Amino acid sequence: MKLSEILANISDKLHIAQLNPMQERMSSLAVRGTYTLLAPTGSGKTLAFAIPLLKSVGPAAGHVQAVVIAPSRELVLQIAGVIRPIATGLKTVAFYGGHSMQEETASLAVLPDIIVATPGRLLDHLKRGQLDLSTVSTLVLDEYDKALELGFADEMKRVCRRLAGLRLVILTSATELGALPDYLPSTAKTEVIDFSDSGEAPRRRMQVVRVISTSRDKLQTLEDLLHALPNGRVIVFANHRESAERIYSALKADGLPAGIYHGGLDQNDRENAIVKLSNGSTPILVSTDLGARGLDIPELSAVVHYHLPVSPEAWTHRNGRTARQQARGEVYVITSESDDMPEYIVTDRDYYPTGRSEDPIRATTATLYFNVGRKEKISRGDIVGFLIAKGGLQATDIGQITLRDHSALVAVPLDKARAVLGRVANEKIKNTRAKITLL
Repeated sequence: MKLSEILANISDKLHIAQLNPMQERMSSLAVRGTYTLLAPTGSGKTLAFAIPLLKSVGPAAGHVQAVVIAPSRELVLQIAGVIRPIATGLKTVAFYGGHSMQEETASLAVLPDIIVATPGRLLDHLKRGQLDLSTVSTLVLDEYDKALELGFADEMKRVCRRLAGLRLVILTSATELGALPDYLPSTAKTEVIDFSDSGEAPRRRMQVVRVISTSRDKLQTLEDLLHALPNGRVIVFANHRESAERIYSALKADGLPAGIYHGGLDQNDRENAIVKLSNGSTPILVSTDLGARGLDIPELSAVVHYHLPVSPEAWTHRNGRTARQQARGEVYVITSESDDMPEYIVTDRDYYPTGRSEDPIRATTATLYFNVGRKEKISRGDIVGFLIAKGGLQATDIGQITLRDHSALVAVPLDKARAVLGRVANEKIKNTRAKITLL
């Protein structure tokens, strides 16, 4: 793709008018060479590597041209969500555990141009003989340091051995790497692009606030804090699934608009929880450290540590969900007398939440669930037109639309949602009968 087309798509589809310095630098890369991008979480690195990746691919050619490997399902979905809308004329697919293998296999009937995948799932397709990667010229290993930490070195090596024709290789990492992996092909140029400490560091855009709980059980203090915070989106981190479930139940009982996210939920429920946080339907998310990496939620105003993080890395990555892309954010650490504050946590001030905010955290939208999606030939434009013509909404009423293979999630004003459901109950969208419910 031409750079001018990529930049136009970034502006039109992602509504990003100006690239940051790192993205500008990556956009100037030659499409041959091996590059290591060092960048902190929240710096916009997904778009940064997407630009040279798209520069390196040609028109749809009936074979795979580029592969992105990422260490988690959530990161795979985030990357695909950035690349797909700006890769006009190209087919982008996402492969990851927990997703239907049958549907992934069916998506290979017409070979994609770009594959975004976790290492294990990509290797699974290769073992089944469903993929030929000999035509791939571009490889991105995203969050390579995290992939090594999670034990994916062997899977990545076995995949990379199938990539004989690579011309462009990009590794991203939040920490400095040693030697490049020996299974990568040697290219004419090798360069480290270091944006690990560029501009205003995320820590300087954060206020780290200690919230003292008078009880070992911090639930009441957490509820007091959430009631006192101004309206915005917040992630509350707990160290265990059982704790996350208990916190979630307590917040719901207290009337707070909360969702939950942890590894014990099925993939669909986890994806729905992230969408509802992002679109404002449940602006509080209770999460384990599963949510500390790979989630890019715009305008996340605060992170709350209900439990102290178990390591400096967990502290860094939890906090990296806020103060992203030069925005500012608040970090709240709830402590009781039983907690020993680790040395890597340095707070700016103490806070004792009292009273209620004049502009409290609240749901602003409801999420409509459509049981039809891309595979039923439904587009975002079809959904917008349907909700205007049949649902009685204005275009400005329709918020974030998340389109999947067989479903779509649509944010609409909370006070209009039930009326919309009543109007569209017996209507067809694009001559297709759809079941539409509140998620």
